[in-house]
This record gives sequence, C-alpha cells and structure tokens, in this order.
Amino acid sequence: MKPRPMPTRCGAAILFAVLIACGSEHPVDIAAVKAQPQEFVGADTCKQCHLEHYDSWKMTLHSRMLQDARQNEDAIIVPIDEKHIREDLATIEGLKVPADQIYIPKKEEILYTIGSQWKQRYLVEKDGTLYIAPAQYNAETHRWVNYHEQDWDKRPWIDGCGGCHATGVDFAKKTFNEPGVTCEACHGKGSWHAALPKTAVFEKRQTIVNPAKLTMGVAVQICGSCHNRGKATQAKASWAVGYAPGKALEAYFQSTSFAAGDKAHVYANEFSKGHHQQYIDWVQSKHYAEGVTCTSCHYVHQIGVPPTRYQTQAAGSNQCLQCHPVINNNQAHSIHSFANCVGCHMPRIAKSAESGDIHSHVFMALLPSHTLANPVVPNSCQTCHKHKDADLKELQAKFDALTKLPKPVGAPVAAVD
Repeated sequence: MKPRPMPTRCGAAILFAVLIACGSEHPVDIAAVKAQPQEFVGADTCKQCHLEHYDSWKMTLHSRMLQDARQNEDAIIVPIDEKHIREDLATIEGLKVPADQIYIPKKEEILYTIGSQWKQRYLVEKDGTLYIAPAQYNAETHRWVNYHEQDWDKRPWIDGCGGCHATGVDFAKKTFNEPGVTCEACHGKGSWHAALPKTAVFEKRQTIVNPAKLTMGVAVQICGSCHNRGKATQAKASWAVGYAPGKALEAYFQSTSFAAGDKAHVYANEFSKGHHQQYIDWVQSKHYAEGVTCTSCHYVHQIGVPPTRYQTQAAGSNQCLQCHPVINNNQAHSIHSFANCVGCHMPRIAKSAESGDIHSHVFMALLPSHTLANPVVPNSCQTCHKHKDADLKELQAKFDALTKLPKPVGAPVAAVD
C-alpha cells in the first residue's frame, strides 16, 4: 500500500472548509468569544457534545444531590405523611421544639430535594429565601428525625450549603444556575468552551478545566471544596465562596478541626464525626503523604451503572487489594479473616443519617488504647457487633499479644565447613 500524500497548503484549506461544512459549523471569532465574561451554560449544553459522559454522570450521586421536585415529583422518595412524621419525631429525646409544633412541609411546598441514598432533606421557600425544612427522612432506617427544628428558618440554605448542592451559585444574588453537582461544578464555566467550534481544537481545550490534566495536588482540591467542613475565607458562608476548579482551595476555605474548637464535628484525635468530611480525614492519612488521591479509589463518572454504592472501582476490601496485594496473615492481620481491610482501617465512626453509617477516611486502625486514653474517641474493634460491649483493656491485651513476635527458641546452628 502506497503512503497517502500529505495535503498541500491549498489542499489543507479545502479540507478545513469541508470539515466546517460537514460539521455545520460557521467561522467563529475566537478573540471575540474570549472577550466576553465566562458564564455557566448548564449540563444540557454539555450533553450536546459529551452525551456518554453526561449519561454516566446521571448515574452518580452528584447528579441527584439537589433535584427539582416541581419538575420531577418522584425525586421525593417517601410519602410526606404529617401524622407518621410527627409520630417518629415524638420518639426522639431532647427535641428543642415539641414534636407537635415542628414545621412539617406539605408536598406541594417542597421545591427541591437534597440527597436520596442515606437521607433526604427538603427545601422550602419563606419570604423569598430557601431553607431546609426541619424534618429529615433517613432512608436505611425508614424513620424521620429532626433537623435544626428550633432555628431552621434562620439558616438560609445558600449560605450554609448551596455552593455544594447546586452549580453556579451566586452568593451575592442568592441564586444558582442549576440544581445538583453538574459538569461545571468540576470543569468550570463552560460558555467559551460551548461557543467555540470543534475545529478550533486547541483553543477549545484551553477554555475548560479538565481535572485529569491538572496536577493531582490541585485536582484533588476540587473534591475537597465540598467533601470538607469549615468556613469560607471571603464571605460568611460554610462553603468555598469564590473557589473555582483549578484554584488553590485554602485561599477560599478554611477546614475545621478539633483544635480550633469544633467538638461537634471532629473527635479529639481529629478524626471526623460527620458527613462531607472525607477531605479533612484524607489529609491526615498516609494516602495523602504518598500521593493517593480521591480518584485513585473513586470514579467521578464512567459509562454504565456504578459497580458499587460508593462509586469505588471495586467493592469493600477488594479496592484496597488493588494496591496492597501482599499482606501476611500474621500478627495484627491474624485477628480476623484475611484481607478485612475496611473493617479496621476505615471504621464506621462518622455520621451521615445515622451514627456510624459512613467510613473514616484517615485509613488508620483505631485501637482500644485510643479509647482508653480518651473515652470520646471510638475504636475500630467496637464498631464490630462482636466486640461492641467487650472490655477494652482485655481487647488491647489480646491485640498486643498477637502483634508481638515470639522470641527465638533454641541454639544457633554451627557453620559447616
């Protein structure tokens, strides 16, 4: 076969014209496009060219973080039965408002739903401002619980949560572009990218953020902008106001800590108690020190149905074994079945809906000695039902015995000439 000749300058021009004609694209003034302010365009614009990625994203929890209940009433995953809700609330001790006086929204008052896998909360409007209603549905235990029943209408949703539940939030105007964690939440504003023709290959690439092409230390901060807990540095808010993908997170957000006085969300050893905590856990871990990031274990979107509930590449300890295949079944690892990594190194000590329903991300086994030293700090052993009520000193003694190598027995063997 003869090699195909390279097109001449004239031939290249004709080819370029044909490409434009076939793609139904018209010449675009790139400089004029980039002279305009960048704006959010929405996921429906992105899907016109990236349908496979859009479809895979629709299968993730990000796409369901905030759903419009007026456009899709099936976003509400449970009947809004006031009688049942109040009965559940009445069983809870320590309510700051009596159960029969807590505001319960009617179904038609719910504008948006928040979440669906662990729990679901409901956004309602009061005097033109969105608030989270004070009744929360916990999906796994099928029960209703209270949520800031005493001051729910003093906590504007956009100030506390909006930037991580919706995309294109304008903190000053108290508006957002679209519900959910959509394409532009991680890839940045897309108006320039959408306006340029496909034939402007290199210019088009430069107008959007691709986290896979950022340095990983910067890319992981995109995850950290929401899977985190703390406060904004440039506004009075609980999310990173002003942050954009590819920027340095700490310029816009200060993570919380026990040392800073946050005893409600962090244990005394700085492990997290609550949800959206993964980033502040991870920065304390060996994974952080060795460069293992969120996307080393979790995918953001991929074609097809997610293989696991947590959007990990493998289920349970099989995820760990992809990088840690050689683990001897002795000493500490002889305590339980071989390769039960997650049970000990990612104990369920944090809370999304119910206590202990999500894993720690410090990736360190917590021993009974940690709890003995500070009773408010949990340990890996007692998150297991078998050891839930066990004596901590005995548990620690058994662990110590297993982790000590036996002393050598016998005499040295003489060398043979």
